[in-house]
Amino acid sequence: MSRRTLRVSKIKDGTVIDHITRGHALNVIKILGIDGRENGVVTIAMNVPSQKLGVKDIVKIEGRELNPEEVDKIALIAPHATINIIRNYRVVEKQRVKLPSIIHGIIKCTNPPCISNSESEPVKPIFYVESEEPLKLRCHYCGHIMGKEDVLKQF
Repeated sequence: MSRRTLRVSKIKDGTVIDHITRGHALNVIKILGIDGRENGVVTIAMNVPSQKLGVKDIVKIEGRELNPEEVDKIALIAPHATINIIRNYRVVEKQRVKLPSIIHGIIKCTNPPCISNSESEPVKPIFYVESEEPLKLRCHYCGHIMGKEDVLKQF
Protein backbone atom coordinates (compact mmCIF):
# COMPACT_ATOMS: atom_id res chain seq x y z
CA MET A 1 0.00 0.00 0.00
CA SER A 2 1.47 3.36 -0.98
CA ARG A 3 1.78 6.25 1.42
CA ARG A 4 -0.65 9.08 0.74
CA THR A 5 0.24 12.72 1.29
CA LEU A 6 -2.28 15.45 1.88
CA ARG A 7 -1.23 18.57 -0.02
CA VAL A 8 -3.27 21.47 1.19
CA SER A 9 -1.62 24.82 1.81
CA LYS A 10 -1.80 26.55 5.17
CA ILE A 11 -4.01 29.59 5.61
CA LYS A 12 -2.78 32.76 7.27
CA ASP A 13 -6.07 33.73 8.95
CA GLY A 14 -9.41 31.97 9.03
CA THR A 15 -11.07 28.74 10.12
CA VAL A 16 -10.33 25.07 9.59
CA ILE A 17 -13.24 22.71 10.18
CA ASP A 18 -11.76 19.26 10.70
CA HIS A 19 -13.24 15.82 11.45
CA ILE A 20 -16.36 16.48 9.39
CA THR A 21 -18.41 13.34 8.91
CA ARG A 22 -17.47 11.73 5.58
CA GLY A 23 -19.48 13.16 2.69
CA HIS A 24 -20.70 16.26 4.51
CA ALA A 25 -18.10 18.88 3.54
CA LEU A 26 -20.37 20.27 0.83
CA ASN A 27 -23.24 20.46 3.34
CA VAL A 28 -20.99 22.47 5.69
CA ILE A 29 -20.20 24.85 2.82
CA LYS A 30 -23.92 25.21 2.12
CA ILE A 31 -24.75 25.84 5.80
CA LEU A 32 -22.13 28.60 5.88
CA GLY A 33 -23.56 30.23 2.75
CA ILE A 34 -20.31 29.87 0.82
CA ASP A 35 -21.02 30.02 -2.89
CA GLY A 36 -17.56 30.60 -4.38
CA ARG A 37 -17.90 34.35 -4.79
CA GLU A 38 -15.96 35.14 -1.61
CA ASN A 39 -12.52 36.71 -1.82
CA GLY A 40 -10.72 34.23 0.43
CA VAL A 41 -9.59 30.77 -0.56
CA VAL A 42 -11.90 27.93 0.43
CA THR A 43 -10.38 24.45 0.42
CA ILE A 44 -12.50 21.31 0.58
CA ALA A 45 -10.88 17.93 1.21
CA MET A 46 -13.13 14.88 1.08
CA ASN A 47 -12.53 11.25 1.99
CA VAL A 48 -9.29 12.04 3.81
CA PRO A 49 -7.81 9.17 5.88
CA SER A 50 -8.37 9.67 9.62
CA GLN A 51 -7.20 7.61 12.58
CA LYS A 52 -10.19 8.80 14.61
CA LEU A 53 -13.01 8.46 12.04
CA GLY A 54 -11.48 6.17 9.41
CA VAL A 55 -12.34 8.72 6.71
CA LYS A 56 -13.24 12.38 7.15
CA ASP A 57 -13.78 15.66 5.31
CA ILE A 58 -12.01 18.97 5.99
CA VAL A 59 -12.97 22.56 5.07
CA LYS A 60 -10.56 25.50 5.25
CA ILE A 61 -11.95 29.01 4.96
CA GLU A 62 -9.51 31.87 4.59
CA GLY A 63 -10.36 35.23 6.15
CA ARG A 64 -13.43 34.12 8.12
CA GLU A 65 -14.13 33.07 11.70
CA LEU A 66 -17.38 31.29 12.48
CA ASN A 67 -20.01 32.66 14.85
CA PRO A 68 -21.64 30.44 17.53
CA GLU A 69 -24.84 29.90 15.50
CA GLU A 70 -22.81 28.62 12.53
CA VAL A 71 -20.94 26.24 14.85
CA ASP A 72 -24.28 24.94 16.21
CA LYS A 73 -25.54 24.33 12.67
CA ILE A 74 -22.40 22.37 11.82
CA ALA A 75 -22.88 20.26 14.98
CA LEU A 76 -26.24 19.10 13.60
CA ILE A 77 -24.62 17.33 10.65
CA ALA A 78 -21.04 16.77 11.85
CA PRO A 79 -21.14 16.05 15.60
CA HIS A 80 -17.43 15.10 15.76
CA ALA A 81 -16.10 18.20 13.97
CA THR A 82 -13.44 20.45 15.41
CA ILE A 83 -13.17 24.15 14.71
CA ASN A 84 -9.67 25.62 14.52
CA ILE A 85 -9.26 29.39 14.44
CA ILE A 86 -6.09 30.35 12.59
CA ARG A 87 -4.28 33.67 13.01
CA ASN A 88 -0.90 34.37 11.43
CA TYR A 89 -0.61 30.70 10.37
CA ARG A 90 -1.07 29.41 13.96
CA VAL A 91 -3.98 27.69 15.67
CA VAL A 92 -5.02 30.16 18.36
CA GLU A 93 -8.26 28.46 19.35
CA LYS A 94 -9.49 24.91 18.98
CA GLN A 95 -12.94 23.69 19.94
CA ARG A 96 -15.01 20.61 19.39
CA VAL A 97 -18.51 21.25 18.18
CA LYS A 98 -21.09 20.24 20.74
CA LEU A 99 -24.66 19.55 19.84
CA PRO A 100 -26.71 21.17 22.60
CA SER A 101 -29.44 19.06 24.19
CA ILE A 102 -31.98 21.74 23.24
CA ILE A 103 -31.88 23.58 19.90
CA HIS A 104 -33.50 27.02 19.73
CA GLY A 105 -34.47 28.72 16.47
CA ILE A 106 -31.82 27.26 14.16
CA ILE A 107 -34.15 25.03 12.15
CA LYS A 108 -37.89 24.73 11.60
CA CYS A 109 -40.26 21.85 12.27
CA THR A 110 -41.08 19.91 9.12
CA ASN A 111 -44.60 19.16 10.38
CA PRO A 112 -46.72 21.78 8.50
CA PRO A 113 -49.50 22.13 11.13
CA CYS A 114 -46.98 22.68 13.98
CA ILE A 115 -47.62 25.95 15.81
CA SER A 116 -43.97 26.93 15.29
CA ASN A 117 -44.74 27.21 11.55
CA SER A 118 -47.72 29.52 12.05
CA GLU A 119 -47.27 33.00 10.63
CA SER A 120 -49.83 34.40 13.07
CA GLU A 121 -48.06 33.05 16.19
CA PRO A 122 -44.62 34.38 17.17
CA VAL A 123 -43.30 30.98 18.28
CA LYS A 124 -39.59 30.20 18.07
CA PRO A 125 -38.89 26.56 17.11
CA ILE A 126 -37.42 24.40 19.89
CA PHE A 127 -36.11 20.85 19.49
CA TYR A 128 -34.81 18.24 21.91
CA VAL A 129 -31.93 16.07 20.75
CA GLU A 130 -33.11 12.48 21.10
CA SER A 131 -30.02 11.02 19.39
CA GLU A 132 -26.84 12.46 17.83
CA GLU A 133 -26.10 9.52 15.53
CA PRO A 134 -28.32 8.92 13.81
CA LEU A 135 -29.61 12.45 14.34
CA LYS A 136 -33.11 12.51 15.83
CA LEU A 137 -34.71 15.78 16.94
CA ARG A 138 -38.11 16.03 18.64
CA CYS A 139 -40.18 19.20 18.28
CA HIS A 140 -41.10 20.78 21.61
CA TYR A 141 -44.56 21.77 20.39
CA CYS A 142 -45.88 18.87 18.31
CA GLY A 143 -43.50 16.00 19.14
CA HIS A 144 -42.61 15.46 15.46
CA ILE A 145 -39.31 13.62 15.00
CA MET A 146 -36.83 14.93 12.42
CA GLY A 147 -33.66 13.32 11.08
CA LYS A 148 -30.49 14.56 9.39
CA GLU A 149 -32.12 14.59 5.93
CA ASP A 150 -34.93 16.85 7.24
CA VAL A 151 -32.32 19.22 8.65
CA LEU A 152 -30.18 19.25 5.48
CA LYS A 153 -33.19 20.27 3.34
CA GLN A 154 -33.44 23.51 5.32
CA PHE A 155 -30.01 24.84 4.36
